[in-house]
Amino acid sequence: MNIIVVGGGGREHTICWKLAQSSLVDKIIVVPGNGGTADENKCVNVNPKDCDYIAEGENPCVAIAKHENCRMAVIGPEDPLCEGIADEFWKADIPCVGAKKAGAMLEGSKDVAKAFMKKYNVACAASETFVNKDAAIEYVKKHGAPIVIKADGLAAGKGVVVAATVEEALAAIEDIMESGRVGDAGKKLVIEDYLEGVEISVLAAVSVTPEYAVQGSATIVPFLPARDHKRLNDGAKGPNTGGMGAVCPLSDVTPEIMEQFKKDCLEPTLNGLIKERFDYRGFIFFGVMLTKNGPKLLEYNVRLGDPETQAVLPLMDFDMAAMCTAILNGTLKDFEFKWKPGFQCAPVVVSGGYPGSYKKGCEITYDAAELAESTAKVFIAGAVKDGDKLLTSGGRVLACSAYGSTFDEAWKLAYRGINAVHFEGAFHRNDIGLPGAAESGKL
Repeated sequence: MNIIVVGGGGREHTICWKLAQSSLVDKIIVVPGNGGTADENKCVNVNPKDCDYIAEGENPCVAIAKHENCRMAVIGPEDPLCEGIADEFWKADIPCVGAKKAGAMLEGSKDVAKAFMKKYNVACAASETFVNKDAAIEYVKKHGAPIVIKADGLAAGKGVVVAATVEEALAAIEDIMESGRVGDAGKKLVIEDYLEGVEISVLAAVSVTPEYAVQGSATIVPFLPARDHKRLNDGAKGPNTGGMGAVCPLSDVTPEIMEQFKKDCLEPTLNGLIKERFDYRGFIFFGVMLTKNGPKLLEYNVRLGDPETQAVLPLMDFDMAAMCTAILNGTLKDFEFKWKPGFQCAPVVVSGGYPGSYKKGCEITYDAAELAESTAKVFIAGAVKDGDKLLTSGGRVLACSAYGSTFDEAWKLAYRGINAVHFEGAFHRNDIGLPGAAESGKL
């Protein structure tokens, strides 16, 4: 079958690479894709601007999927999901792996997510929501710090501030609600208690509809736990980024911790999705803080994480396209998940100056022999093809993801791969996955 994958980042390159391994898949249409998917097996990038067959008012991705005879859609980023792209695909009779708009609001609105968590007893931090700046300021002054300030809407990872002092919290409120830096996303604020601990990411497959709930087949199946490293510099120092690398699985996450996560976070979430009668067939990301009182949910994302995807999907020892089919037809509960027994390390290479201003258009070159020796897979995030050249186009440019039977082996191979990739201003952390690299909740 032909599949359309919507998105153009490192997550989507990884999804396409994994789907292409399936004998069920003939062709993958990537909209718009990137310089990595352009050369990936079975993949073809399509830019809607180049498609003269798209009718006025028609969803471009749906039109392309019809034109290319796609029988499945897989949505990568959150923005189109929150805008209702999954609803549009289903209306066009194209099964879509991605939450419909109602369920996607679990990421689209922090307020909606927190209300859902409270309603269904998902373990999480206490919080309050504000639409009035003065009321938010008064609350912070009474509550004290540390405290967490979150813009309600989608803010491309720029809407959360962990404030160590009251002054920092008040500045964050002013910045989010008044400066317009995050636009309409900052018109409403969620202020929540600060949790101390270490963060993990749990990606999961979701297959929930009212029909599946009645049949008893509605389910959420967690993947192996992973960890993203958000800070720019070694030792979890410097500004927050979209992610400087990820590792999977985690030696500090025991089976007992995962069982408690399922009991306190996953199962109440599944119950809530069923009770709300959502049609949610896709993926969910649990951002979790491991505290002394057990796992606490920080946030939902309604898609796979980035760069966690680059560390998790290579460990899948099963057919991803078959799993997506099981998500769609209600048989996920019976699908057999097998995982490779080793470790995956995926450090990210960024443009110099990121997450601030950075240069674009730098040519990326490889030491082919060294890269082959490393066995690392390069997943492109922010780069485009220009003829035979690969040029940087974003802040996070690529990840080098390597497998090892031990973490040490995976780490060494990943960094050997990193050292085989070159472009002007290239920068990376040297400690992804090492002791001291994980961000803790301590300020």
